[in-house]
Amino acid sequence: MKYVRILRRDTPVWGVLKGETVRTLSAAPYESIQYDGESLPLSSCRLLAPCEPTKIVCIGKNYFDHVKEMGGEAPAKPLLFIKAPNTLNHPEGQVHAPGFVERLDYEGELALVIKKRAKDVTPEHFEEYVLGYTCLNDVTARDIQYGDGQWTRGKSMDGFAPVGPLVTDEIDGACADVETRLNGQVVQKGNTELFMHKLPELIAFITASMTLEPGDVVTTGTPAGVGPMKPGDTVEVEIRGIGVLRNHIV
Repeated sequence: MKYVRILRRDTPVWGVLKGETVRTLSAAPYESIQYDGESLPLSSCRLLAPCEPTKIVCIGKNYFDHVKEMGGEAPAKPLLFIKAPNTLNHPEGQVHAPGFVERLDYEGELALVIKKRAKDVTPEHFEEYVLGYTCLNDVTARDIQYGDGQWTRGKSMDGFAPVGPLVTDEIDGACADVETRLNGQVVQKGNTELFMHKLPELIAFITASMTLEPGDVVTTGTPAGVGPMKPGDTVEVEIRGIGVLRNHIV
C-alpha cells in the first residue's frame, strides 16, 4: 500500500493512495486500515510528512563512498544519532537555517516508518515492524556539526528533516536507488545494496538499546555527494516507487 498524510479542512488525516485518488482513514494505519468513506483527488491535497515520530533515529556513515568523502573511518558498528521531532518537515516545505549557520548541506536518504512498538527485534523479524519506506533529507548545519564536535545541534534545528512524499510497503528497501538533485542537477546517486550495515541489522541494533514506537522514523545514511545549499535553491530526493521529496531553501 501507499500511505499519505494530508491536510483536510485544516486537519491532518491519513489516507491510502490508489492511483490519483486518496481514500482517507479514520485513524493512523499502524494497527489496521479503517476507511472513513471520503475520497479526494491527489491533485487537490496538500501532502504532509507521512509519519508522526516521537524520534527520528539516524545512521551515520553507512556508505563507504560517503565515509571516504568525509575523510573518516568506516564504523565497525552502526553509528546512531537522533533528530528531534522539531526537525520534521513536509514535502514542498521550506528549510531555513538560523543566521549563524555558514554551511547548510543536503543528505538524501531512504528512511522507514515503524508500524508497531519495537524492542529487541531479531533481524529475521524486522519486516514485521516496518509500515513502509519513504524519502528523507537529513539537512545538516555542517559548520555547527564540526565546530561542536558532536552532532545534536547541527542535525536538530527546526525543519531539518523533510520526509515524504508518501510511505509505501511496495518497494524493496534492500535494493533501492537513491538520487538527490540540487536545482535539477544530480548531486547524489546511490543504491541501498551498498549499505555497510543492512536493514535487518540496523533495526536489531537500534532496538537492543531503545524502544521504537509506531510512527518513529529510522533513516539509513546518505551516499557520496553531500554538499551545500543556499537560499533560493530547490533540493529533491527521489526513490523509485516512493516519488520525489522536494523542498525549498529560504
